Amino acid sequence: MIPVAEARARILAGVVPLPAEQVALTEALGRVLAEDVAARLTHPPLAVSAMDGWAVRTADIQALPVELRRIGSAPAGQPFPGTLGPGDAVRIFTGGALPDGADTVVVQEDCDDLGESVRVKDGSGPGRWVRPAGQDFAAGVVGFKAGRRLGVRDLSLAAAMNVPWLKVRRRPRVAILATGDEIVMPGDTLAPGQIVSSNALAIAALVKTLGGEPLDLGIARDEATALSQALDGARGADLLVTCGGASVGEHDLVRKVLGDRGLDLGFWKIAMRPGKPLMFGRLDGMPVLGLPGNPVSSLVCALLFLRPLLLALLGLQAEPRFIRAVAGTDLPANDGREDYLRATLAPGPDGMPVATPFPKQDSGMLSRLAWADGLVLRARHAPAAPAGTVVEVLPLDDV
Repeated sequence: MIPVAEARARILAGVVPLPAEQVALTEALGRVLAEDVAARLTHPPLAVSAMDGWAVRTADIQALPVELRRIGSAPAGQPFPGTLGPGDAVRIFTGGALPDGADTVVVQEDCDDLGESVRVKDGSGPGRWVRPAGQDFAAGVVGFKAGRRLGVRDLSLAAAMNVPWLKVRRRPRVAILATGDEIVMPGDTLAPGQIVSSNALAIAALVKTLGGEPLDLGIARDEATALSQALDGARGADLLVTCGGASVGEHDLVRKVLGDRGLDLGFWKIAMRPGKPLMFGRLDGMPVLGLPGNPVSSLVCALLFLRPLLLALLGLQAEPRFIRAVAGTDLPANDGREDYLRATLAPGPDGMPVATPFPKQDSGMLSRLAWADGLVLRARHAPAAPAGTVVEVLPLDDV
């Protein structure tokens, strides 16, 4: 058995981000930028008003109140064509271009509209309520760096920068194959001894959440020919994930069938709990990750190994990000396998969260994983630790 960190390092070794593709801005939500994005215009393109009011010259409002001539208006998108001279004022609205000659805006609440003129009762110096040209960004300024996953606010800024198309990383195509005579799809009739398959659906959901494209290869029975035929569906994928069948039982045929097809086995079995029977290798250059058949082990291993691999293919930070918390209960000494305890997280009195593992950590209890907020990491051979000890936790809020 190899340590978790070594297993992850082997999986990530040599991984390069997938090629870029161009997508419309409307299709870019959640995608990862493959190149920097620069503004194609200056915003605002010229000085504009930040409020509804009157565009005036500061020199004309030194002594208040003062009455000024109304010479026009400047709604947004309809600039005033002339120039303000001494004693002139232009009615202006939010977003309207500041007329030539004006250097400040007086809000309408501080004025009396007299029709042909305006009485200014209050005001201030140059630049008041004026948004200067380029206040937000200038043409050519980089708004986003490559490697950013685009969110709602990013799309808004890209649109404002007049960028209709973006270069993003291609979505990783992940072939997912569940194996086992004992599993059936949710909703199917269960024969004696059968169970409902949850692994492939959970892995597909994780792949989709991370920005990948899951390819469901179905359920392969525990028979070499059927398994080999199912694996044909992985052609063209960037990654193959199998669920179950990689252990040492006589019905665990995944390793053998993949080996017959030329699998270059990197490792098999890691020193962790849950998830000891994890397999990794390459088949004609394609990474192959064999997850355990146990649903809890499968999903925990997916978080620790599949997630980093997918992020690396997208050009993102791949290492899992742990947070610090305090143990909400006493922790027993650990053995030679790195342990990941399903736990709840609650606010602590000093700002650090309190992580409380469930009393029973049986890997057959999928409900505990669904209810958990994070996984408390217990290092190999960690000594017993009392409640209040600072621990590392892998949050589950993004899955």
